[in-house]
Amino acid sequence: MTTLDRRTLLKGGAALGLASAAGLDGFARAWAQENQWKPEQGASLKLLRWKRFIPSEDEAFMRLVDAFTKATGVPVSVTSESFDDIQPKASVAANTGQGPDMVWGLYSFPALFPSKCLKVGDVADYLGKKYGGWLPAAEAYGKVKGEWIAIPMAFNGGYLNYRISAMNKAGFTKFPEDHEGFLELCRAMKKNNTPAGFALGHATGDANSWIHWALWSHGAYLVDANEKIIINSPETAKALDYVKALYETFVPGTVSWNDSSNNKAFLSGDLYLTNNGISIYAAAKNDRKDIAADMDHAAYPVGKSGKPTEFQLAFPILAYTYTKAPNACKAFMAFALEAQNYNAWLEAAQGYLCHPLQAYSNNPIWTADPKNKVFGEASTRTLAAGGLAPVSEKVAAVLADFVVVDMFASYCTGREDQKGAIKTAERQAQRIFRSA
Repeated sequence: MTTLDRRTLLKGGAALGLASAAGLDGFARAWAQENQWKPEQGASLKLLRWKRFIPSEDEAFMRLVDAFTKATGVPVSVTSESFDDIQPKASVAANTGQGPDMVWGLYSFPALFPSKCLKVGDVADYLGKKYGGWLPAAEAYGKVKGEWIAIPMAFNGGYLNYRISAMNKAGFTKFPEDHEGFLELCRAMKKNNTPAGFALGHATGDANSWIHWALWSHGAYLVDANEKIIINSPETAKALDYVKALYETFVPGTVSWNDSSNNKAFLSGDLYLTNNGISIYAAAKNDRKDIAADMDHAAYPVGKSGKPTEFQLAFPILAYTYTKAPNACKAFMAFALEAQNYNAWLEAAQGYLCHPLQAYSNNPIWTADPKNKVFGEASTRTLAAGGLAPVSEKVAAVLADFVVVDMFASYCTGREDQKGAIKTAERQAQRIFRSA
């Protein structure tokens, strides 16, 4: 297991409260003595998490896990799966009552089976009071019908990654901040053979992120605040036309992209504009320094509402009601988000993870490199999965079934005309909202 170098660890000064792995172990031992969730005798935990994109994030996380085990005596076995595989495996475990004790997954997946999730309001209250309160989007993902069923561990900002030279060649000195300018940029980049590309397939992170931004920024939503289906609207039609115009500028094959496809294309020099977390930049700094020097990041254009309507990736963690060690699960969740762990973990993630609690907004990672800055705003700029509606089983099911993504893909590729694509999404939503 790799440890962070001393310069990185000391960067945050006293706020980090950690100068070495030994320091973390010492903190963990003291924390375990005061911890209100005393692990069950002989407890051991199995944790399933999403497969990391930043190696140093995973290393810092595993160091945190190791410190927890040493301090509490609770072994924690960690396995990882791709973004696309986490939710199906979590659902199987919920339905069978067998599998991992905890799952650290994506978006609103705990809301698919809220009755199978351990209630964690005590952990949420403890962390919220200690660390300045939960950001609104974080609380939205942690609660269903007013009850905490998961702890929002982090967000991932999926922002616009672009090559500076390609933007300049397209006639722009600054990244556009409105719909019209963004489309104009994409058209000019295609003309210059430096094209854009955004996932239109079942890419859990990338496709959901930019497609929901496109829908919401045009003032369109699947459901209103009361879960009335409102997708069949003039605003949806405008969003579909806009995305189709963008799609015509894309590199071929985006309808089959997964969450790693654009990373590979960008780093190979075949793609010049896409949406992604900071993982492309982090990889480029190691392996393609020429690309790292020539790339930057921007927020999504703001629509006519004048407010950000982004859909950023949330990473909540849940424990199942079938676990034999509920106290150990709660202890782990609380431990992971303590400042002595979380600040160093955020830094190790190099901007890939963004905080759910107010107190971590000033972490040094956001000012260490100007190209990191926008990623630190993800948890304050994002709406939750329901858009206007609260997170619920129905909202989670629509997201898991890619109803909105498929509507756009169907229209862009010509499988359905505009009215047909909207009607299909409407029918799918009606089926889900009636049956859930």
